[in-house]
Amino acid sequence: MFQTFAAPSDASAIPERMKRLRALMAEENFQALLLPRGDEHQGEYVAPSSERLKWLTGFSGSAGLVAVTRRHAGLFVDGRYTVQARAECGGGLFELPGIAQAHLVSWLKGKLKSGDVVGFDPWLHTIAQIERMRTALAAQGIAVKPTRRNLVDVLWGKDRPAPPDGPVVAHPIKYAGRSAETKIAAVQKVLKEAGHDAVILTAPDSVCWLFNIRGQDVAHNPVVLAFAIVPAAGKPELFVAAKKLTREAQAQLDGTVRISPPGALKARVQALRKARRRVRIDGDRAAWWFLRALGKSAQRGDDPCVPMKAVKNATEIKGARVAHVRDGAAMVRFLAWLDRAIAAGETVDEIGAAVALEAQRAGSQALKEISFDTIAGSGPNGAIVHYRVTDATNRPLGAGELFLLDSGAQYLEGTTDITRTVAIGTPTEEMRERFTLVLKGHIAIATARFPKGTRGIDLDPLARRALWAHGLDYDHGTGHGVGSYLSVHEGPQSISRAGLAVLEPGMIVSNEPGYYKEGAYGIRIENLVLVSAAARPDGGDRDMLGFETLTLVPIDRRLIVKDLLTAEEVRWIDGYHASVRALIGPEVDAPTLRWLDAATQPI
Repeated sequence: MFQTFAAPSDASAIPERMKRLRALMAEENFQALLLPRGDEHQGEYVAPSSERLKWLTGFSGSAGLVAVTRRHAGLFVDGRYTVQARAECGGGLFELPGIAQAHLVSWLKGKLKSGDVVGFDPWLHTIAQIERMRTALAAQGIAVKPTRRNLVDVLWGKDRPAPPDGPVVAHPIKYAGRSAETKIAAVQKVLKEAGHDAVILTAPDSVCWLFNIRGQDVAHNPVVLAFAIVPAAGKPELFVAAKKLTREAQAQLDGTVRISPPGALKARVQALRKARRRVRIDGDRAAWWFLRALGKSAQRGDDPCVPMKAVKNATEIKGARVAHVRDGAAMVRFLAWLDRAIAAGETVDEIGAAVALEAQRAGSQALKEISFDTIAGSGPNGAIVHYRVTDATNRPLGAGELFLLDSGAQYLEGTTDITRTVAIGTPTEEMRERFTLVLKGHIAIATARFPKGTRGIDLDPLARRALWAHGLDYDHGTGHGVGSYLSVHEGPQSISRAGLAVLEPGMIVSNEPGYYKEGAYGIRIENLVLVSAAARPDGGDRDMLGFETLTLVPIDRRLIVKDLLTAEEVRWIDGYHASVRALIGPEVDAPTLRWLDAATQPI
C-alpha cells in the first residue's frame, strides 16, 4: 500500500506543547508566532520532518496556518478543511477564524497592541506573504520579525523525523518530451530578455521538470526536495546530496548540470550578492530568507519554469491519454467489484474500498505511486472535503448513503485525479437532485467554449450556476492544474474565484464541482480536462478554446434526475459514456465489461 490508515497521534500532548512554545516565545520576546503548513520550498505536500503544523495542533490538512499569541491561538484554514479542523483540533485550544489570507491580519490586530512583535521562520513564508503582513500591521505599530531558529523544531527535538533521503532518478525523454538542455536554454532566454543574471528555483516540481529528474522525498509526489540556481549563461547548479543520485540520473545530468551539496546554497547566494548579480526570485514562491540574503541583488520575477511546465508538450499529452485509459480501466474494475459486493450483501468499509482500488491500479504493473491519499468518504464522512480515512474514523458503506471516492495515480506517462460519487442502495430524492445540479455544473465546464485570453475565474461561475439557482454552493475551487508525473496540484492554472492565470492550449486542469451537506453526505464529480483549440463558430471573429475530457469512468446513472437536464446535457452524458465504453471496454475482463455496458447505457 502507498498509504496508511493509522489514526492521528494522541492529542493529549498538544496542550503541553503549546505551553512550552509560549515559554520559548517569551524567551525570544515574541508576542505572537506564525507557523504555516508549508516547508522551506513552500510546498503543499511535505515530508514527515516538516509536519510541524500537525505536530503542534493535530491538524493534518494540506493547507493551513496557526498564529499563536501568549493567550490565544487561531488556526486558519480554507473551505476544504473547516469541518476537518473542527474535528481534529477540539478542546478549545484553537479558534477557527477562517481563511488565512482574509482573516489573519485582522485576527492579529485584535489580539496584539502597538509595540508587539510577530515572529516567523524566514524559511517557511514567502516574500509576498511577509511583505503584505508587514504593511498591514505597521499602521498599528506591530512589528513582524524573523526568528533566529524554528521554535517548534526546538521543542520537537530528537523525536522529529530525519529529513527525506529518497533516490533521484532520471525521467526519460520518451516521457518528458523535451531534453533538459532545451528547457534550460528556454529559461536562459527568459533571463536574458529580462536582464537577469540568474534565477533561483525554489519549487521542487520546477527543479524536477527542468532537469528531467524525479524523486521520492514527498509521499505521492515524485519530487526531489532541492534548490537550483540557473545562470543566464553557463551550467545550472543543482543543490542535492550526490549520494541520492542514481547512476542513470548522474549520467543524464553530467555535462549539463553542476551538482553541489545542499549546504553550499547559502554561500552561493551570498556570493551572487557580493558580485552584485541581478538574481531573479519569485515573490510568491520563494522563502523570505532569499530576499534578506540577496539584498539589492534580488530581482522580482515569476519562476520561468511554471508557465512552461503548465503547457504540456505533444509527448506529455499523449502520455496523459495513455495514463487515463489505464487508470479508467482500473477504476471501472473497482466500481464493478463494488457494485457486485454491495449487491451480494457484503460489508465494504472505507479502508477496504481504498485498498481494493489501489490493488486494481497496481495490477497494471505500471503504478509508480498514488497521487494523494485516497479520499474515501461514506455518508457523513463524504461531507469532509479532504477527508482522510483512518482506523479510528473508518465506517462501512451504508445502505441509502452516498460514497465519495476521490483518488489518483502516478504513472510515468502522467498523473491522474478522479472523483466519483456513487449510490449505495437507494438514494434519497434530495441526493439525486443535488447530484444532478453538480453534474449540470460539471457539464457546463466540460462543454464550455471560450476565447483565447480567458482565465479560470471567468469560467468558475458556470460550474456554480445550477447550484446557485437553488441557494446552494461549495467552498472550494472548481479546478486545479495537474502535472505530468509530477504534482497533482500544479499552478498557475485553475478554475476558481482566484484563477487569474490565462488558460492556454496544453494545460491540464480538473473539473470538479461539488456539494456537501455537513453530517449527511458529500457529492463531487471530477474529471481531468485538457485545454484545446476549438472550432470558431460560423460568423465568429475570435479564436476559441475548449476542453478535451481525459478521464474515462462512468458517472453513476442511478443518481441522475433526467428531468433536470437539458437535451444538450443529456447528449453530453450519453456521448461521454459512449466514449468510455469504446475506450475502456477492450481493457477489461468479461464480467467487468458487462457491468460497463450497463453503466454506460443512454439515459
